[in-house]
Amino acid sequence: MTTSALKNIALNEKHISLGAKMVPFAGYNMPLQYSNLIQEHLCVRNNVGIFDVSHMGEFIVKGEGAIDLLQWVTSNDVSKLEDGKIQYSCLPNSQGGIVDDLLVYRKSETEYLLVVNASNIDKDWEWINSQNKFGASLENISDTLSLFAVQGPKATEMLQKLTEVNLNSIPYYSFTEGKLAGVDMIISNTGYTGAGGFELYVENSKAIQVFESIMEVGKEFDILPCGLGCRDTLRMEKGFCLYGNDINDNTSPIEAGLGWITKFTKDFVNKEYHLNLKNNGVTKKLVGFEMIERGIPRHDYEINDENGNNIGLVTSGTQSPSLQKAIGMGYVDIKHSDMGNTIYINIRNNRIKAKIVKIPFL
Repeated sequence: MTTSALKNIALNEKHISLGAKMVPFAGYNMPLQYSNLIQEHLCVRNNVGIFDVSHMGEFIVKGEGAIDLLQWVTSNDVSKLEDGKIQYSCLPNSQGGIVDDLLVYRKSETEYLLVVNASNIDKDWEWINSQNKFGASLENISDTLSLFAVQGPKATEMLQKLTEVNLNSIPYYSFTEGKLAGVDMIISNTGYTGAGGFELYVENSKAIQVFESIMEVGKEFDILPCGLGCRDTLRMEKGFCLYGNDINDNTSPIEAGLGWITKFTKDFVNKEYHLNLKNNGVTKKLVGFEMIERGIPRHDYEINDENGNNIGLVTSGTQSPSLQKAIGMGYVDIKHSDMGNTIYINIRNNRIKAKIVKIPFL
């Protein structure tokens, strides 16, 4: 995609003025980093940072058929949701893989908000509509909303200065609708960093007001604007899957360790395929590993056994700023997937020793 064809998020000019390095990502101009990836990463882990992730997609699903549609197209059990609660889930496809992973917000018994990955907005929209045999009403509101992820152990204390909503009363994976920085929004106790904090859904026209208010009140907390670079290293340390890397059109949630969001108590797209994997076992499994020898694993690097045989592929890898060691995730043949096993990552034709460890890394 050419730069001219890229979409700009509402605060594009603001990020440029803050010195952000802008890069193409999922069809959008997005801030990769502002100051320094490690500095931004550690600020979120230990303090508070703000991410503009307005490239994410949002769909409204409503009507009497809404829950029936969502029960069919998602792997998790939507009937377990109550108003104000959120569910992590995925959209199984008809080939045994995943269309996308997503969040399902229950606003009421007949209205839900779906939050999907930016790179899959059109794909997800077409897929869900193609499965809508239940008469549900769907609306794609992705281009009308900005989304800020305010993440870190000081996020709650800082944001509380901008709202009368009691943020401590919003449990993890729950949300409320209220005012923050004088603006109506969805305030959601979610995030992709594992550092705690909130995600704020706000109309584009109010986005600059909210962002600048957070940056101003954040001065006493040493807030930093943070880019996609450290968002990736933060999620890696917690072992969160990234669509397109760790899960995709060809990976089952059972292989990816996402059996906990795959509920066989109800019917859903291609249920029997995944149930068979659950009952009879998988041939490959997503594992975490840390490097024993020096080297950084990258997406699509081969994983070898001690004899040099190919036993899998790296899906994600990085140098962890918090742990100060290289870590990765990848699919390996099931017989090589035991915790503590020694594996070798093929880095530029050198077999670099690593060992399988428990996820999350941190």
